[in-house]
Amino acid sequence: MAKQRAVTDILHQYHPVPDRFDELGSRGGPGSHWRPLLQQLNGESLEGLNQRAQTVSTAIAEDGVTYNVYEDPRGVTRPWEVDLLPLVLGADEWHGLSRAVAQRAELLDRVLADLYGNQSLLKEGLLPPALVYGQSGFQWPCQGIRPAGGRFLHLYALDLGRAPDGSWWVMADRTQAPSGAGYALQNRLVISRAFPAPFHNLPATNLASFFQAFQNGLATMSPAGDERPLCVLLTPGRFNETYFEHVFLARYLGLPLVEGQDLTVRDDTVYLKTLQGLRRVHAIYRRLDDGFCDPLELRADSVLGIPGLLGAVRAGKVLMANALGSGVLESAALFGFLPEISKKLLGEPLAMPSVASWWCGEKPALDYVIEHLDELVVKPAFGSMRMEPVFGYKLKGADRDALIRKMHAHPHAFVGQELVHLSQAPVWRGQPDRPLATRSIGLRLFAAATPGGWQVMPGGLTRVAADEGVEVISMQRGGLSKDTWVQARGTASSTSLLKKRLQVSDLLDGERDTPSRVGENLFWMGRHSERAEGTARLLRAAFNRLSGHDQAGEEALLGLQQAAIQFGTLLEPDEDAEPEPLPKALLRAVSDLKLPGSIASILQGLLFNASQVRDRLSADNWHTLNRVGRPLTPAPRTPDQAVRALNLVLLDCISLAGFAMDDITRDTSWGFLVIGRRLERLANLCTLICVPLFSDRFSRNAMLEWLLEVANSEVTYRTRYRRTPELLGVLHTLVMDASNPHSVMFQVRQLQKDLPEMGRKTGQLFPPDLGDCLQRLRAVDLHEFERKRPDRACEALAETLYAVRDEVYRVSDEIQRQYFIHTRYSNRSVTPD
Repeated sequence: MAKQRAVTDILHQYHPVPDRFDELGSRGGPGSHWRPLLQQLNGESLEGLNQRAQTVSTAIAEDGVTYNVYEDPRGVTRPWEVDLLPLVLGADEWHGLSRAVAQRAELLDRVLADLYGNQSLLKEGLLPPALVYGQSGFQWPCQGIRPAGGRFLHLYALDLGRAPDGSWWVMADRTQAPSGAGYALQNRLVISRAFPAPFHNLPATNLASFFQAFQNGLATMSPAGDERPLCVLLTPGRFNETYFEHVFLARYLGLPLVEGQDLTVRDDTVYLKTLQGLRRVHAIYRRLDDGFCDPLELRADSVLGIPGLLGAVRAGKVLMANALGSGVLESAALFGFLPEISKKLLGEPLAMPSVASWWCGEKPALDYVIEHLDELVVKPAFGSMRMEPVFGYKLKGADRDALIRKMHAHPHAFVGQELVHLSQAPVWRGQPDRPLATRSIGLRLFAAATPGGWQVMPGGLTRVAADEGVEVISMQRGGLSKDTWVQARGTASSTSLLKKRLQVSDLLDGERDTPSRVGENLFWMGRHSERAEGTARLLRAAFNRLSGHDQAGEEALLGLQQAAIQFGTLLEPDEDAEPEPLPKALLRAVSDLKLPGSIASILQGLLFNASQVRDRLSADNWHTLNRVGRPLTPAPRTPDQAVRALNLVLLDCISLAGFAMDDITRDTSWGFLVIGRRLERLANLCTLICVPLFSDRFSRNAMLEWLLEVANSEVTYRTRYRRTPELLGVLHTLVMDASNPHSVMFQVRQLQKDLPEMGRKTGQLFPPDLGDCLQRLRAVDLHEFERKRPDRACEALAETLYAVRDEVYRVSDEIQRQYFIHTRYSNRSVTPD
């Protein structure tokens, strides 16, 4: 066997660009802090490292780590990409970096306090008024508000770039709703498993203490008083580009993940709509931009915020992390003014400079930027502007003249920044001829406010340019990421967010903070999954009977068509239009998203509901959900293809049923999932059984076989009766048999247990019930079906089943009203701590 290629040879093939700082090899070769990782690489083969890279990719896929990229040809939800090789920082270098980050966080917090307070910086000329008031980031309604806990910033992030001489420069401040901390933690979990030995031999500093400090800071500084503080994470929803991170951080920090509709403001107090009623919220960690948080006082067109939230903030009854209005500091135009502001507010110079910047709103700065355009990057002054950075040296002729005209017309909208050639680092590609590539990198660091000061995350998110030679680093443009290892001084801490010992309060409070939206989405997830399974069985039965040529086969197919129309899977025939061929209509019912009752539409609804409760689903459950609709792409074009696709969909639907019963913790919210499934199955059974009941004798008998098949009770019937389907036996199996999990009686009896239990758990005194349905079913006399012509008995049973179905819909509406909509105070509105 050929000898595997040594990585020492691979490292010799790494050729960084000479005029840039190289993280691995500048200043006389790799530093000692790189040694544990390089020793690992030297002992590996190319094949071995490729296997490690594949392990990383598999872990990302299994964990469902995504970054939503708009208009991406690979789909909106794109897998997060992590390079195999981390960025390693030495302990001494990190000591200086962390002090500089903490200083800048404190400075910007004080700047916010001044801008929304006495505005001495504006009065003394340290900041131009046009730079503050001339942008949408300054929120006028927030003027004069002193936030709960006294802090404006609770989580701060900044983007750093390293110049060719090795010095770090601040490239951007993230003060509004900083993203990336969760991705940094996820990268650590994946890469530390890929390289356990060098990670522990470095040793690398643990990240958990940072998140613990942030978590404790929210709780400690919140206006909870004697109450147990309730902190929530506010997300814009699943379409946000970093939604995975919101889910991940909510789970890791132990915070309820909420959307604006989950919160309500009453008497200037924020409440969470939970399944047990309203619970007061003391702190909100928001991932929603300033303007969208309150449609009453900020953006009236926002459907993501909470009406009245700013009033609660103004009253000091809720802590916002970060404070509303903090987005005003995300302007690069501020950089040139921060050195003097630091001397004013902190009494000391900035420990780490910003990249040299000139705000064109001042005439000398505008003239300088235009004169030195070839040496600068022109950027928008404010984040609300839709403008990409422009590299001056790339502009020629008419394009250059056009930009200069715009700068003269609107000088306050532009900033000129020194062109910094970012440092580079090796990226693993694993190709025999070129295993390593060079990429520009930027480093995003994070700081959390605590009562004792700022704590900086000992690591961060290293962002990597998508291709060689690319100067702008953007995850939306396909950038990669790296884990960031910081060498510990001494033994690395083993801090964890997991408590060493449980307390009684932990055991009692497990279900109290479940948002109503979670219960609602689990309820509809149950209904959609059951509806998908039932519809798939119905369509499969229809496709399998398309080739029948005898009269009984035609009657069976006609009955299936009628059932599909009642399900909403097929459209009612238009008397004025030429009827659509049944095979074509059935194919549309499989994959046409425009048809509300199609399998594809039902699965789309299922995935939407599941995405809202992703933090409650196991990895295996989530993988099955992501897989369930794939057989429908591309759309089946023949009945045989459709049957194969439906078989695969059914297998996944059966798996989802198993997850519902055995995979999800049986707390209050789980009950809604099960109730949703049972109500949907009950309604579907009633609809199916009524089709043959309202048919003539010959047609009815022709439909009994598919009725058992679609109701998933063929085995039950044949095992019990060992004969071809007969009306009496089929009706007993599907209607009255309480031991058959696919019968009407079974569903009603189970719901009569589940609904009161749900009421008990949620404190609802009068939960919905199906008591009348149980009495109606018990009154059915099956002896009437022994007659040769039981038409009247069939019609009477059909009327009973229709009444049961109406009760199902009533109960569904009642559940919506009682548990998911909070429109008034009640005896259970506020749960005491």
